[in-house]
Order: sequence, then C-alpha cells, then structure tokens
Amino acid sequence: MTAALRRSFDSLSVPNFRRYFKGQVVSLSGNWMQTVAEVWLILSLTGSGFAVGIATALQFLPIMLFGAWGGSLADRFAKRDLLMVTQAMMMVPPLILLGVTVAGVVTPAMVFALILIRGSLLSVDNPARQAFVMEMVGPDRIVNAVSLNSVIVHSARVAGPAVAGILIATVGVAPCFGLNAATFLVMIWALRGMDRRRLAEPPKTNSREPGRVRAAVRHVMQTPELAMPLMLMAVVGTLGLNFQVILPLLARLTFEGGASSYAVLVSSMGAGSVIGALVTGARGKTGMGVIAASALAFGGLAMAAALMPSLASEIPVLALLGASAVTFAAAINSTIQLAVEPEMRGRVMALYSVVFLGSTPIGGPLVGFISESADPRLALALASVSGLVAAAGAWWISARNRVEPELETT
Repeated sequence: MTAALRRSFDSLSVPNFRRYFKGQVVSLSGNWMQTVAEVWLILSLTGSGFAVGIATALQFLPIMLFGAWGGSLADRFAKRDLLMVTQAMMMVPPLILLGVTVAGVVTPAMVFALILIRGSLLSVDNPARQAFVMEMVGPDRIVNAVSLNSVIVHSARVAGPAVAGILIATVGVAPCFGLNAATFLVMIWALRGMDRRRLAEPPKTNSREPGRVRAAVRHVMQTPELAMPLMLMAVVGTLGLNFQVILPLLARLTFEGGASSYAVLVSSMGAGSVIGALVTGARGKTGMGVIAASALAFGGLAMAAALMPSLASEIPVLALLGASAVTFAAAINSTIQLAVEPEMRGRVMALYSVVFLGSTPIGGPLVGFISESADPRLALALASVSGLVAAAGAWWISARNRVEPELETT
C-alpha cells in the first residue's frame, strides 16, 4: 500500500470512526435507495419536474428553518446518544411508505408529507453527525475524516441508486423503502458499540438559555474564517447542488430514459465523488486556495455536462463533476471545522447544514421549473455560473488576505 493511499484512510485507524464508517456506508446506501425511489415515485405519479423540485425542497426545508436549533441540541446532549434517537425515529417514514405503496393507496400528498417528516428528523440528525466527526478523530485528522465522510456519502450514492434502479425496474419502488428502514438498525448497532471513553466530548451547553442560536450566528458573522466559506457554500448550494432534481429530469426528458438511466447518472456522479474525496483526504489540505480551484473546476464541468449530446458521453463528465463538487464541499466543511470553537461546533455545523442542504428549498423548485419548462441543460448551465461566481469570490477573499489562504494538517 502506497504512502498516499495510507494517508487517504488514516482516520480509519481510530476504532470509533472505523465503526461509524461501516455503519454509515450501509445506512446511507439505504437512504439513497429511498431518495431515488421517492423521486421516481413522484415523477411517476405526477409527471412533473416542478413536483420533483417540491419533493426535494420538502426534504430540506426543515433544515433551513430549524437546522440551527438542531445544532443547539447537538451542543446540549451527547451527540452519540442523540444520533441513536434520531436514527431510530428515521425508520418510521420509510416503513409507512412501504405500507401505503404495497397497499396501492399512495398519493403525492402522502409522499410529500413523509418526506417532510424525514426532513424534520434530518434537521437534528445532520448537524449532530457533522459535529460528531471531530469528537471521534480530533483536529489532527479532521481534514482526512471529513474527506472519508464524503467517501461514505458518495459510495452510498453509487451503491444505493444502483440497487434502487434494479429493484424499481424489476419489482417496483416498495422494496427500496423496506430496505432503507432496515439499514438504520446497522447504524444504531455501530453507535451503541463505540468506546465512549475515546470520544472527545466538549462541555455541554444549556441550549435552553435564550439567545444560544443568535450567539452562534453573531459569532459566525464576526469571524471571517467562518462567514466567508459559508457565503460561498450558500451560492453553490442554492444554484449548483440540486442534482437530485436535475438528474431524473435529465434522464427522462433529455435522454428519454427510465429508472435505470437515472440510476446510472446518479451512480456515475457518486463514483467520481468517491475518487475526489479520497484524493482530498490524501492531500490533507484545505483553505481558500482549494475552495477556489474546486469551485472553478465545478463551474467548468457543469457547463461541459450541459453540452453533452448523449447519455454515454454524459457519464464520464458527471463523474468528474462529482469529484469537483465533493472537493469543494469537503474544503468548506474542514475549513469551518478547524476554525470553530468546540463548544459552538454543533450550532456552527448546523449553520453549515442550513446553507449546504437548507438552500435546496429555494433552489430545488427553481431548478425543477427551469428543467420542466425549458431544458435540464439550462439548469446545469445555472450550476456552472454558481461555481464560477464562488471561484471568483474565493480568489478575491484569498487575495485580500481576509481569511488564511491555506490551512494544513500534519
């Protein structure tokens, strides 16, 4: 094994993180199976790209509205315990979807409601997971751990849609919901088996104290190392990272394919994201230089994706686009993790979740409307513009020395 490859997997030498890694691979694969099944079910029931955008928006609307308060809970309670509760509760929506789908009584309104419930649980679960990474590995390994966390997410993005595509094409969407419910048991098992003595748990804060969330927002606004990366993520998150909306419409409307074509597009982007995350983890660097370069690559590749004439030519471009997207997101995430104080990590990472995922309720319906009324290629062009704007902003910030141009862990 080469030294670079060893560096890529350095955080897996930490037993708790290794256990977390295994549980997340299974659980998030199930989550992606459900996401693909939900989107395809909505598209089948309504035939509307705008409805797909609404479904995606509903999943992340609670994060936009309540994510900061979810982060406050993560600062108040032990994150491991909080995650076991949220993971158990997140089994309920897919089980209900399984029941109504098998019974043949499912309606778009039911799917929308259950997506909203899942998103509400995610508004607590996601900030806790983001902040929990530092507790498992510490600051020396945080860049590598964030990159490996991205590997988890995007490996699941390959495996989940691939399995979902086969299941939907052969037996329908219902099994995807049942399998996702079962995967949460694996994550709960992983969390329960951790050695709590090896977790670097920060002092708990009293989240009932008035102004805790306002204090976090004020702290971010007064700290350029936090505010600037969040602003750049807001731009790309709102206009560029809406592939849950773009890809099914690209598969059906542009390339005239079915669920298998959609699964291939999602999996190809996920495969590229895994490679990008491994490279980022091996480099161990973050900061405005990495953010600017990855945003520029994202902008250029999104425009290339908009110009591809066929499904076959789209696949490799989406893989490269996925690599650039995960490098950008990981650089933003680790830059913030290194700059934030431990006692505020839950709330600040919740704000990261708000701009990363919570921007989807704004961008998702817009991208869905553009894709349906004009062309999904136009939505990819809009993503390109967002990446180029973020790249210009990051380089301007670096040139003005308003944030440290490069942070490096050893």
